[in-house]
Amino acid sequence: MSGKLRLTVACGDYEIVRALKEGTVAADGLDLVLLTSMGSKERHWRMARKNEFDVCEINVGAYFMSRDRGEALAAIPVYLHRRFRHGFVFVNRDAGIREPKDLAGRKIGGTNFQPASNIWMRGILEENYGLPHRSATWVVEREEDVKFAVPEGLRIEMIAPGKKLDVMLAEGEISAMLSPTLPRRFVEGDKRIARLFPNYKKIELAYYRETGIFPIMHVTAIKQEIVDKYPLVATNLTKAFEEAKNIAYRRIQNPRVVPLAWIRTAWEEQEEVLGPDPWVYGLGPANRKNLEAVLRYTRQQGLISRPLSLDELFIDCDLGDAGGPEEGI
Repeated sequence: MSGKLRLTVACGDYEIVRALKEGTVAADGLDLVLLTSMGSKERHWRMARKNEFDVCEINVGAYFMSRDRGEALAAIPVYLHRRFRHGFVFVNRDAGIREPKDLAGRKIGGTNFQPASNIWMRGILEENYGLPHRSATWVVEREEDVKFAVPEGLRIEMIAPGKKLDVMLAEGEISAMLSPTLPRRFVEGDKRIARLFPNYKKIELAYYRETGIFPIMHVTAIKQEIVDKYPLVATNLTKAFEEAKNIAYRRIQNPRVVPLAWIRTAWEEQEEVLGPDPWVYGLGPANRKNLEAVLRYTRQQGLISRPLSLDELFIDCDLGDAGGPEEGI
């Protein structure tokens, strides 16, 4: 790979990066070493605390926090992870929680305060359901990836050693939980735990139709020193991620690839609602609205100290004809 700039890229092991990982797609002028074996927790912590990788998929809120603190990072408009969050709010069935407002004054668990999933859902609960985030006590199980001073009036408690949030929820020690994934006790069928929004898919569909937002969880950050020294990196890397995504779209439409009986039906349903490119990259109007919402929530929740603009946070990489899924996808 003589003559190419070698970069370590830490990201999830997604279908949309498979072609980059396997070498089917190459970034012009770059020798990419993809590190995909880490979970989000490890990857985010290692980047936030040790700045280990040249390029890293990180929590969108943590990236805003890092920039607010003057850290030398930039971001390309590549969003490898999105997820609707209404289906990941869980309550104790006996806690008397019938609607989000009932969570005022209660203890709500979460892995920590800063995950993008929690920033999004707290913001949605406050903005759309009238639950101020400072009206609850937030119970966490680990330290934050990015250190921050807890604002006055915000209550955050660390659980005791040996405790587990899903067990605390089942036993009524906490009334609710915002979870990045399905809690183990819920998966195992513990009837004491239920979703706050049992019809979450219907609600998420309505949320998207009203707002046009498919929540961006993670952004792709690059060390600023690399961008300054090699300006071509941002656009060439973005184009490579775009090409890999388009290959994934073509691959996933083959019903022989995914072992699901109605994969084509699911694909058609998604396309009808979210359009042909739900994971669209770039800084178009829809992504700006998406990012402005989570930026607003991040500041509202005391995680950043000042207004930040998307134009100072992201390198606007013009994809030209490469943007969006190819014809026929």
